[in-house]
Parts: sequence; C-alpha cells; structure tokens
Amino acid sequence: MTVRVVLPYPLQVLAHADAEVTLDVAGNVTPGSILDALEARYPALRGTIRDPVTGTRRPYLRYYACLQDFSLADPDAPLPAEVAHGTEPFIILASIAGG
Repeated sequence: MTVRVVLPYPLQVLAHADAEVTLDVAGNVTPGSILDALEARYPALRGTIRDPVTGTRRPYLRYYACLQDFSLADPDAPLPAEVAHGTEPFIILASIAGG
C-alpha cells in the first residue's frame, strides 16, 4: 500500500524531505508499519519519532489520521482504510509546550 505521511517542519529539515511524503507499506497499515517504512526511507529520523530501544513515541509528538488521535494507540492497531488507500494522510504533529 502507498500511504501519505505529513511531517512537522523539524523532521522535514532533518530528513531533507517535503512536508508530505509517500511511502510503500507492506502488510497491515498501522502506526508501527508506517514508522518502520519512514525510518527505512529516511534513516536520519531513526530515534527521533520513537525511542529506538522501546519503540515508544517521543514526548511532544502526536499521530493523527482521519481526525482521530492515534498517539496512544497500540503500534500494531490498524489505521482507517482511507489511510491505507492513500486518500487521507497519517499526520505526525509536533506539540509545543510552554508556560
């Protein structure tokens, strides 16, 4: 499947990529499989989106698809069919903290 992924600006710069990239994802389209494909295509992103040892999402990054928050979802949870078919993007959003 070819999926669309929207990257926040800091990750675009690090990966030397556009704001939206397309990736071929083999098998089930899940947050984990998308991140695996993203890190394979853009090795500079390894360890920036998720911890390389535990695989947990880094603080201040969120995942969205079809107006739903998948940040706390199981990495192997299937994403909506619209993401798998490339009609809707998988969005990685950088949060901002302040006080």
